[in-house]
Amino acid sequence: MQNVVPASGTKARSRLRMGAVLVFVGLLLAACGSSKTSAQTGGPYGGAAPTSTPSQGAGAAVVMTKTGTAGTYLVDGTGKSLYLFVIDSGGKSMCNAACAEVWPPLQTTGKPTAGTGATASMLSTITRDDGSTQVVYNGHPLYYFQGDKTPGDTAGQGVNGFGGLWWLVSPAGSAIQK
Repeated sequence: MQNVVPASGTKARSRLRMGAVLVFVGLLLAACGSSKTSAQTGGPYGGAAPTSTPSQGAGAAVVMTKTGTAGTYLVDGTGKSLYLFVIDSGGKSMCNAACAEVWPPLQTTGKPTAGTGATASMLSTITRDDGSTQVVYNGHPLYYFQGDKTPGDTAGQGVNGFGGLWWLVSPAGSAIQK
């Protein structure tokens, strides 16, 4: 005997499958956004930080410039894009906890150094709420964006998240708003 399913049953199963897929994708995204390893090591891309990332404690961070479609902007010593958060003020980072998982701070274990195109006198550091040392350029704490997967990616440019806008940083130390 052959089972015949009414059209409404097919639609219901289709909706159920779609719902299951959406739940799975939501759980996957939640898991990716809550990587404790990334927050603890300062790695910008989830999981363990690449060994070349200065924020992992390999020494002093290097800040230099790169030119791309957004113009000339700051990058770390491996070419990974650096951003500022417009609501940071008074020499304090306003990006902590969940924010710092998506926007890991550029950390250093020594005095940061200026590479090609960056101005050494604009580099300084602050102590974050967790006690780590974050690199600052012209008064702006610097961050990576977890959505940038390779050096030179600028997926964080103009993102509105965690209560403010995120911009690439010009060599003059201002937000590149284009």
